[in-house]
Amino acid sequence: MFYRPEDGHGLPHNPFNAIITPRPIGWISTRAADGTNNLAPYSFFNGAAYVPPQVMFSTTGSKPDQDNTKDTVANIEATGVFCVNIVEYAMKDAMNASSETLPREVDEFAHAGLTPVECETIGCARVAGAPAALECRLTQIVTLPGASNRVVFGEVTGIHMRDDCLRDGIFDITTYQPLARLGYRDYTVVRELFALARPDDR
Repeated sequence: MFYRPEDGHGLPHNPFNAIITPRPIGWISTRAADGTNNLAPYSFFNGAAYVPPQVMFSTTGSKPDQDNTKDTVANIEATGVFCVNIVEYAMKDAMNASSETLPREVDEFAHAGLTPVECETIGCARVAGAPAALECRLTQIVTLPGASNRVVFGEVTGIHMRDDCLRDGIFDITTYQPLARLGYRDYTVVRELFALARPDDR
């Protein structure tokens, strides 16, 4: 099968997200200028650079009570900071609850039954008990073609790792089993690892 996106795919559901899988989930916490905490998952998320460490996530929608964007981006524009919380399998239901479209004055931490903890290097909260969290300062927001499509880049200024996830000096993801996004309403969980030596390692 081949199709041009402008012509449509003719399938019951858009296959695009199902092709680009699995995708890590950036559970982005921010704080509004009025002090309200916000938390939302984004599956267009990844690392962007090693030195200095940088991450990116993109948003593809908007809310009626924000100006052509979502609470997350509006808060980042106002404060210049955000935190990326890593989602473990055990937190899947809380993550899903935080994805609900809610009025901007609603605190998703409370809505999802989560405890906020203050970050160390930035003025916002992170998810208590998350396997890891990356405190970030905004570097740039890039507007993409299409309605409400934007990419947010941030430099990581602080890194939290849960102590039980460190084994022999390695951050072992099998200790918490990271959740990943697939297409449609599907997710997967990482439980098994294997290693491949690169040709340059020899």
